[in-house]
Amino acid sequence: MNFVSPDIDYAGLSPVIALTAGLVVVLLSAVTPGLKRAAPVLTAVALATTAGLLIWSWNDPQDLVAGALRIDDLAIAISLIAIAAAGFAVALSLREPAAGRAGLGEYHALLLGSVLGMVLLAQAQNLVSFFVAIETLSIPLYILCATNLNREDSLESGLKYLIVGSLGSATLLYGMALLYGGSGSTDFGAIAQGIESAGLLADPLVLVGIAMAGVGLAFKTSIAPFHQWTPDVYQGAPTPITSFMAVATKAAAFAVFVRFFIVALAGQSGDWQPALAVLAATTIVVGNVGALGQDSLKRLLGYSGVAQAGYILGGLVVASEAGVGALVFYLAGYLLMNAAAFAVVVARERETPYGDDIRAVRGLGAERPLLAWPLTISMLALAGLPATVGFIGKLYLIEALVEGDYTWLAVFIAVGTMISLAYYLRVVAAMWMRPGEEATPAIAGASPEADPSDPEAGRRIYLVGPALLAAAGTVFFGVIPQPLVDFAQQAASSLF
Repeated sequence: MNFVSPDIDYAGLSPVIALTAGLVVVLLSAVTPGLKRAAPVLTAVALATTAGLLIWSWNDPQDLVAGALRIDDLAIAISLIAIAAAGFAVALSLREPAAGRAGLGEYHALLLGSVLGMVLLAQAQNLVSFFVAIETLSIPLYILCATNLNREDSLESGLKYLIVGSLGSATLLYGMALLYGGSGSTDFGAIAQGIESAGLLADPLVLVGIAMAGVGLAFKTSIAPFHQWTPDVYQGAPTPITSFMAVATKAAAFAVFVRFFIVALAGQSGDWQPALAVLAATTIVVGNVGALGQDSLKRLLGYSGVAQAGYILGGLVVASEAGVGALVFYLAGYLLMNAAAFAVVVARERETPYGDDIRAVRGLGAERPLLAWPLTISMLALAGLPATVGFIGKLYLIEALVEGDYTWLAVFIAVGTMISLAYYLRVVAAMWMRPGEEATPAIAGASPEADPSDPEAGRRIYLVGPALLAAAGTVFFGVIPQPLVDFAQQAASSLF
């Protein structure tokens, strides 16, 4: 038996190579005298280099490693969103207690490892590369969620995410096995041809495989009713990691969601489109209703993320170029909206004893206007108010759904938006209409540290800067959305 190695295009693989090399260098910095505190800078350099190489490959689609990966504008767009989310997380992780306790080199190497999985997942067009990438993404996150070793809820967060993530991965793998059995191939394009040529379009084995693969991806993207882990993990994980997970994991998982369902399962679209539409509607309702009673800002943003996943799923349901373009646009806007919110949460966690409780932001408008405005803009954008990127994103999704004959799901987006005003405006009211509370050290469910770790956190440039930058982007693309629309449309057109 002769083994024929595939041709390797090292230029096409250069972003993956840069990330892998950066991961090794950052990890080695942990044991190199004089470089132990350089991990954040080295991580930022690795991310910037990878982003540059991805942009260099823009509008030059090609298959890599015998077709196991495909670098096209969709993969590049999603990878850039994940890298930008990681860049924000690196800034928010400066002086982060969890990073110090886990070790700066190890913490940032795990972050780069997860980004590597996301870049591979966005490019995957083969069941094997798909599964390897999703595990490369997930395993570092299980550890990162538990890096705050002095916090019981952080360790619990990592354990919950490990158990639920493993269940999702097992379900996904089982579904893949059934699809492989039906089609006889692991390549997405060949799966579609194999199922059609064998006359298995309505075969129960194939339909069960599609359902199980969909459930596995639903776990990764916080689609209801497979979302139960999300609020608990978001609350327990270190906040910079929560901010990274909230956007980057969704972006990468939705990228492969789109490629897998639209390419490999195009012949069965009549079966999976209605099912995903029902899941999207359920997710919108569950996420928005679940957020109504939350006092923890991280849990509130966790349930909000569930609802946002329902909106984003609408872009996949229509299985059209307009739908995928709306999905990419919303993911890019979601990055900006979330980054502004989590930067403020990090700052208030460090300068008050209230942790992520909503009481930490009471009176923020008078005390810290440079933090209050980004959080206000973020909440209004997530609610979908005009002059923000959230409004344009929802409008884009609704237009795609109406064109795709899913007007009833567009109505769910509108109703979900109205429900969400109740909890988003509650945060805004706490900042601008409530006086600040006198700090008390013992608050149930909040940070156990009686003394704030950084009383001047609200003035630190590495927290205020990202918050202001993300808020400015949220407003800019809400008023002048065309550059981001062109970016999203170019990414979507590469798939079709």
